[in-house]
Amino acid sequence: MASNSTDGVHNFVLYNYNPSKAAAFLFLILFGIATIAHVYFMVRHRTWYFVPFVIGLVFEAVGYVGRALSAGETPNWTTGPYILQSLTLLLGPTLLAASIYMTLGRLVRFLQAEQYSPIRTTWLTKIFVTGDVLSFLTQGGGGGIIAQAKTADKVSLGENVVLGGLILQILFFGVFMAVTIVVHRRIAGFATRRPTFFYALYGVSAMIMVRSIFRVAEYAGGSDGALQKSEVYIYVFDATLMLVVAVLFGVYHPSKVMDPHSIERSKSTPLYGSSSYPLRDRTESTAA
Repeated sequence: MASNSTDGVHNFVLYNYNPSKAAAFLFLILFGIATIAHVYFMVRHRTWYFVPFVIGLVFEAVGYVGRALSAGETPNWTTGPYILQSLTLLLGPTLLAASIYMTLGRLVRFLQAEQYSPIRTTWLTKIFVTGDVLSFLTQGGGGGIIAQAKTADKVSLGENVVLGGLILQILFFGVFMAVTIVVHRRIAGFATRRPTFFYALYGVSAMIMVRSIFRVAEYAGGSDGALQKSEVYIYVFDATLMLVVAVLFGVYHPSKVMDPHSIERSKSTPLYGSSSYPLRDRTESTAA
């Protein structure tokens, strides 16, 4: 089963199971394909706010390189591949979240629905991306502590810091999902065509939220917890969910929704391209 690291830096078990090389290679290939596809979409449609998303997918692919390397070392694991996979798989989804945050602000402006957002669009992206950066730095700091730890106490400290970063991510993402729902519900009664992209946002948001909750439970349970004793959990609640995020945003890429040349305009649908704001006028006339 598990073995202590053999390089003398750590004196604790790196894995409580034997990592699967086949699973690692499978997800390396899948995330590699997803990365190439999203680079293509980003460059072709100049959606540069998807740079964090692409980097996040690179992190995911590199993470499974680390797991494949660890699988090849079984049972005499070294810390290099372990740290590589641990940090990249921990931080990758945070980068995916950054682009998701930026997408909502752009969608609200494209739909000319600023008046229906509970947070001003000038602050919408800034607030959530700031929270995402704080979460990224906190998780990265905790991961760094774990990587350099030489005692069980230091490992525990690092895990607690990571836990704090994950909880911060859940809080911000929870608020983000609430804002998305509010905006969607408010404009749904006025749009003559359904803004179906909101459902894609719900999907990717739910995947990241479930993954973050899983990671909180994993770190809270510690190395003796059930979630760290079987590899299947990380592939079900992390790898698969993040791959679904990549696929959803590939099929429903924001460039396909917010490209004015690919959307059929309608004068009766101000949310889809009119230069005026009749929805706001309707609201004001009702109030009057």
